Amino acid sequence: MTAPPRSSGATSRFLGRLRPQREKLPRDIKVMLAAAFLIALGFGLVAPVLPQFATTFGVGNTEAAVIVAIFAFMRLAFAPAGGALIGKRGERPVYVAGLLIVALSTAACAFAQDYWQLLLFRGLGGAGSVMFTVASMALVIRLAPPQSRGRVSGAYASAFLIGNVCGPIVGGLLAGLGLRVPFLAYAAALLVAAFVVQTQLSHQRRDQGETQLRAPDMRFGDALTAGTYRSALASSFANGWATFGVRMATVPLFAAAAFGAGPQAAGLALAVFAAGNAAALTFSGRLADSLGRKPMMISGLLVAALATAGIGLTSDLPWFLGASTLAGVGSGLFGPAQQAAVADVIGNGRSGGKVLAVYQMMSDVGAIVGPVVAGLLADRLGFGWAFGVTGAILLLAALGWLPTRESLRRAGS
Repeated sequence: MTAPPRSSGATSRFLGRLRPQREKLPRDIKVMLAAAFLIALGFGLVAPVLPQFATTFGVGNTEAAVIVAIFAFMRLAFAPAGGALIGKRGERPVYVAGLLIVALSTAACAFAQDYWQLLLFRGLGGAGSVMFTVASMALVIRLAPPQSRGRVSGAYASAFLIGNVCGPIVGGLLAGLGLRVPFLAYAAALLVAAFVVQTQLSHQRRDQGETQLRAPDMRFGDALTAGTYRSALASSFANGWATFGVRMATVPLFAAAAFGAGPQAAGLALAVFAAGNAAALTFSGRLADSLGRKPMMISGLLVAALATAGIGLTSDLPWFLGASTLAGVGSGLFGPAQQAAVADVIGNGRSGGKVLAVYQMMSDVGAIVGPVVAGLLADRLGFGWAFGVTGAILLLAALGWLPTRESLRRAGS
């Protein structure tokens, strides 16, 4: 009798990893997803109207752009303080405080009487934003079961994505009632999110018992000894450069210069990027929990690198939109794995506020530096170089994951 091929067992194990068992998400994670949706929905309300609102105070496009940039700058400047606060006060208090700061500052924007007041209020909002961003990441890491970290990260990203898509639509409708109305609606959404987090996180109400069982906070130096964390810092920087920087600042300029298209083409490019991202998020989190973090990081970064570099080589609108869609797919492939890998380093039993703050800062630095470098390259050498260098940054981040050990710990390993 012929023995069955030895490869059949390996094939079965591989296919089993592609079809991991889907356990129900904890209730507290669902609470966090609801809060994430409300936050993203509110942010999407003000994003389309903020520059236009700034110009109503008699300033030009540069000053209006500063209103947008001050938010990112204050996020970067206050990230270390936010991480330290989490270590001293805990995740939930910092999360709720950050939400309340942004809610109050956003409501104040609606009543700003001049440009400088608007600048001050948006800056305060940036400080609150980084507080709840880092605290939310820390909460998700603490609450997510280790075997479902990728799926939880994917679900969290999806909640933000849906909110970001719905927000501008609702915000555009509210803007018809006046440019100040979306700010008040955003403030209301943040207040609701703060109430949900404060009252519905059952896990966080057991503060005394939880503190007694909690391990010492993870120090940044300890995290830096882990190759997984160092690789995540590099890919976070690359992701900030490409996804949050160049995609928002350079892609619209390229659409106008290369195709003579208006804001509609740029908006369509952002929409198809989001569509590709959403499609990948439907399965990438589960694969990060089954195949591992490293394969998803390398494959996602490679897809994003090639697609981003390809954008600068496109000569007609369909190819441009196709490359934008593929870039979104690449971003969706590695996003959940990246956050899950950082969670693997920190673990569930301790806080990693400072570790997460630096991780977030790398993305913010990339989002600030990327558009500046890409803009300089586009002005002097052309858009092909701008997108080519951006693709190279993503490629270098992918190469950085090659020597990194897999951080996913499977049952029995």
